[in-house]
Amino acid sequence: MRQINRSFISALLFVCLLSSCKEDIPKDPVIPNEEELITTLYLNLMPGTGQLVTLSFEDLDGAGGAAPIIKGGTLAPNTTYEGILTLFNELEDPVGDISVEIEDEALDHQFFFQTDIPGLDVSYNDQDSEGNPIGLRTIISTPDSGSSGTLTITLRHEPDKDATGVSEGDISNAGGETDIQVTFEIDVQ
Repeated sequence: MRQINRSFISALLFVCLLSSCKEDIPKDPVIPNEEELITTLYLNLMPGTGQLVTLSFEDLDGAGGAAPIIKGGTLAPNTTYEGILTLFNELEDPVGDISVEIEDEALDHQFFFQTDIPGLDVSYNDQDSEGNPIGLRTIISTPDSGSSGTLTITLRHEPDKDATGVSEGDISNAGGETDIQVTFEIDVQ
């Protein structure tokens, strides 16, 4: 009888030791929402009348390779343009349409537009399900002719859309992670 108790106790200790060494693995692991890889960005600017202007960014070998190709544009003075942003990951096969992902995850994304051109105004023309801006669609109004400068477009992932000024396009309180930032040279003539 004493032999059985010792065997039972030994087996019980062995099981306890094994269970204490087992790594704690969560039952439902959290999969992070990874930043999007963006190789191509187009901003198509359509005036009420006149010619379409396309600003473009292409980095077809991804970050860290050859320098990206950035093409700015010339805008007509005193003109209102409807802007539509499209973004792609051309390293995927088939090509990934990042614009669709951004629209699907609109609560977690917002574009910001900064310019040093006096009188160039960019306003949001789309919103997420909570009424906050996204920035895939914009209205851009140009000043009188003779202006030049830059327009910087920044896409933030998980910005604080409730922070002061963020809904109006102020990036300074937005937080979040930058998915892409591109600066375009613009002439108004």
